[in-house]
Amino acid sequence: MDADLPVPEGGADDGGRAATGIDLGQLAALANDFFRTVPGHDVTEPLPTARAALGRFDRPVGLTPPPHGVVPQSLVDLPNPPVPTPAPVDFDQHVRTAPTRLQDPGPDVLGVLGPASASPVGGPVTGFEDSGLPRGSVPSTPTIPSAPTAPSAPVEPAAPDAAYYFLAEASSARGTPGAPDTPTASTTPAGSASLHDLLTVLPDQLQAEPGPAEHSERYFLPVVGPSAPDVRPIFDVGTIRRDFPILSERINGRQITWLDNAATTQKPRPVIDRLSYFYEHENSNIHRAAHDLAARATDAYERARATVARFVGAGSSDDIVFVRGTTEGINFIARSWGGQNIHEGDEIVISHLEHHANIVPWQQLVARTGAVLRVIPVDDSGQLLLDEYQRLLSDRTKLVSVTHVSNALGTVTPIAEVIAMAHQVGACALVDGAQSISHMAVDVQALDADFFVFSGHKIYGPTGIGAVYAKQSILEAMPPWQVGGNMIADVTLERSVFQGPPMRFEAGTGNIADAVGLDAALEYVERLGIENIHRYEHDLLAYATRSLLQVPGLRLIGTAADKASVLSFVLEGYAPTQVGEALSDEGIAVRAGHHCAQPILRRFGLEATVRPSLAFYNTTDEVDHLAGVLHRLAAASGATRR
Repeated sequence: MDADLPVPEGGADDGGRAATGIDLGQLAALANDFFRTVPGHDVTEPLPTARAALGRFDRPVGLTPPPHGVVPQSLVDLPNPPVPTPAPVDFDQHVRTAPTRLQDPGPDVLGVLGPASASPVGGPVTGFEDSGLPRGSVPSTPTIPSAPTAPSAPVEPAAPDAAYYFLAEASSARGTPGAPDTPTASTTPAGSASLHDLLTVLPDQLQAEPGPAEHSERYFLPVVGPSAPDVRPIFDVGTIRRDFPILSERINGRQITWLDNAATTQKPRPVIDRLSYFYEHENSNIHRAAHDLAARATDAYERARATVARFVGAGSSDDIVFVRGTTEGINFIARSWGGQNIHEGDEIVISHLEHHANIVPWQQLVARTGAVLRVIPVDDSGQLLLDEYQRLLSDRTKLVSVTHVSNALGTVTPIAEVIAMAHQVGACALVDGAQSISHMAVDVQALDADFFVFSGHKIYGPTGIGAVYAKQSILEAMPPWQVGGNMIADVTLERSVFQGPPMRFEAGTGNIADAVGLDAALEYVERLGIENIHRYEHDLLAYATRSLLQVPGLRLIGTAADKASVLSFVLEGYAPTQVGEALSDEGIAVRAGHHCAQPILRRFGLEATVRPSLAFYNTTDEVDHLAGVLHRLAAASGATRR
C-alpha cells in the first residue's frame, strides 16, 4: 500500500520507521482509513435505499477495522506524554453574578437583506432575513475557570473551516469527488447575496495596521484598527467548539457533525468538570445534615436554583422547582394545579404545534374531570392563527398551555400575545420553554407567564434535571403531588405538615449533582451572551435554509417567518429514516421520525420528517457537509428541482 503521509523531518531508518520510531506504513494506513473519502458514483437510475446511493467507505487491502471501542494494536504502543494532575479548583471562591443586559444592537452594519426587527420580550429577532454581525456588549460576568483544565490559550482567529463569520476569502466545501456542487460561502447561486458578502467584517478594517483590541473576551474575536462605533467583536465559533470534547469524536472515519440539538445539546468542558468536582469534593445529601459536605452540597444546590431564577428573570429563587425535565414539569402542574383548579365544563387550550408532553397530560386531566380540550390551529407555514385562538377563549377557559418554539418545525410562537390574551379571560398561561431556553432571552416576569418549564439537557446541561417557574402566589396554593423525604416539615402518626414552596414539590433526594451541572451550563451561556447566541444562530439558520432549498426534491416543513434553529424536511424518493441513516454513515447526526409531535406532522400530511437542528457551536462547513450529502442522494434518486 502506498503511504500518503510524508516522512517527518529527521528522516526514516532502513526499516521504514520515522526518527520517532513510528512505522510509517502502519501510520499511513490508519490515517488513510480514517480520512478516506467516499468515491463518487455515476448513477442514472433511482436506488432503493439512501445507503446504496452513497456507497461505502473503501478500506485499504489487508487492513481490517478493529471492533467498535477497541484501540488498534498499532496505536497501543505509541508513547503518550505524561498528563499532569491539575490542582482542584474551589468553585466557592468564584463569585458569579448576572451579566449586564445587552443593549439594543442598533441598525445592521451591512444591511444587505434588510434588518431584523424587534419583537416582544422573550421573542426572537423577527424576519427571516440574513442579518449583520452579532452585536451587543460582552457580558461582564467574570470568567469561570474550567476546573480542572489548564488555562486557555490566547485567542487566535479561527481556521477557515471552523469560523462562521469569515475573516478571509475561503471556500469550505466538504463534498466528495463527483458530487454536485454544494452551496458554500463562495458558491451561492447568482441572484442572492453570498454569506461571505453578508458577513465579511469590513475588509478595510481587517487589513488596517493592528491597533489595541476593543475586547479581550475569550469567545469574541477583537476588532482591530479604526472602527465604526457600532462594530462589535465577532462571535468566535472556533474557540467555542474547543470547549465541547465530543465534537472531536469520529463517526465512520469522519469528525462528527452534531445536528440533533433539538433532541439534546452537547456539554461544554465547564459542565463536565463541575460535575466531576461535585462528586470529588461536595457529594452529600442536602438540607438535613450538620456536617461540612452537606453544607457544601446544599449551598451548591440552592445556588443552582438562584441561577435558574436569574436566567429566566424570576423574582425569587423560591419561584423555581427542580424537576427531571419539561415532561415531568408539565405533569407536575397538571396533577397539582390542574387537579385543584380544573373541573367539569372547564376548558384547556393548547396548540396544534405541541410536543406529546404538552398534550397527553391535559388529555388525561380532562378525562378525569370532564373538562374540554381545545386546540389553536396553524396556517400552512406552521404559525398560530391568533384570530382562531381568540374565538376559542371564553370565561370557561382556565388554562392556556403553548410551546414557545415548536420542536418539530422550529416555529417561534407569539408567546407574549398568547399569554396576554389568556389573561384577558382570566386564564392561567403555561409556556413550554424546552426549545426556546437555549436560543433566546426569556424574562418570565416581563412575559407575565404563570408557568414556564424547561429541561437542562436542552441548554448544554445534564440530563435528568429541569425546572418549573411559577408565580409565588400560585405555588403557595398548590398541593404537593409527591410526598416523603425533604418536602416534609413534621410528621406524626395522625398527620403530616409539608414545607412551603419550592421544597413542598421536591420529595425525596433530588438530582443534586445535575442541578449543580445545570448551574454551570447556564453560567456558560450567560458568559457568551444569549443575545450573541441568538444572532449567530439566526444567521446560520438563514444560511442553512437557503442551502437546503437548493437540493432537488427537498421540501421544507415549517416555513414561518419567525423560527428558531430547526429545519424539518422530506426528500423525494426516500423515507426520512433512510435519509437519517445515510447521513449517519457520513458522520452527520440528525433526528428522523415524528419528533414526539405527531399531530403537527399529520397537519402537513406526514408521519415523519428529517430534522437537522442547530446550536451555536455549529458552522457553515457543517451545513455544507449536510447539503452535499443531500445533493448526492437527490441525484441518485433522480429527484428534480421544485
